Amino acid sequence: MTVLEVIQRSTAYLTRKAIESPRLQVELLLAQLLKLPRLQLYLNFQRELTEGELDALRGWVQRRGEHEPLQQITGTTSFCGLEIRVNRDVLVPRPETETLAERGWKHLSARPSASPTALDFGTGSGCLAIALAFHCPAARLTAIDVSPAALDVARANAGRHGLAARIEFRLGDGFAALPQDARFDLMVANPPYIRSAEIETLQPEVRDFDPRLALDGGADGLDFYRRLAAEATPFLSADGALMTEFGDGQEADLPVLFAAAGWREIAVETDLSGRPRIVIARPGGA
Repeated sequence: MTVLEVIQRSTAYLTRKAIESPRLQVELLLAQLLKLPRLQLYLNFQRELTEGELDALRGWVQRRGEHEPLQQITGTTSFCGLEIRVNRDVLVPRPETETLAERGWKHLSARPSASPTALDFGTGSGCLAIALAFHCPAARLTAIDVSPAALDVARANAGRHGLAARIEFRLGDGFAALPQDARFDLMVANPPYIRSAEIETLQPEVRDFDPRLALDGGADGLDFYRRLAAEATPFLSADGALMTEFGDGQEADLPVLFAAAGWREIAVETDLSGRPRIVIARPGGA
């Protein structure tokens, strides 16, 4: 069977399974399998696939038809131009989170310190810590998570990019994972922010495959922001900053929440699609 025939048949299958952008999904899977840029498939339409390639692709397409995310099927995704390995133990990095990473490394690069420090609160796959360390070579990172399995993924990702020596990974529940004298010039977080009751309404790719720990933000989706607002200040330098992503519709609540906890210079910034996406706040008393 040729590349073109496989694309056509697999696209028809995913269409019946109500998968969004079925042809694109097939082409991405096939490109990953054949180790080709996706557009190179168009120059190889008449190439015959081996039985091994056909069997592998059938398995992948079937899994995608069951709404398993493409990134978890292939085991990899791109974040800020860096390859990040993923599995069901971590949240698949989203494109909108790249805005948070960029804000973070620009902040670190502008610091007067010769070796600025940053904390990635709830690191998951490690994508934020890795992007910050890669784009700000002088920075030293600490990444914390409550999930041992997630930290295993993050450590492996840091090692693949040669950054293991500059990122310290710590297991624990929030700030309890840190020594009391730890101080950071920057804190980034992409915490769970979905309302508990809304999780069952999410797309199956998210609801059934992303770890619940990375999604559930409590009854109103704001549990982890309350924790950050109440507990983060002692771990930030006087002129440091906290940058955290949030979900759609939360942009009015979070500035009020942080202001009530004594934070100052609270700003909301948009992602590349123009949606409010990031809160940037500085500790009070500076």
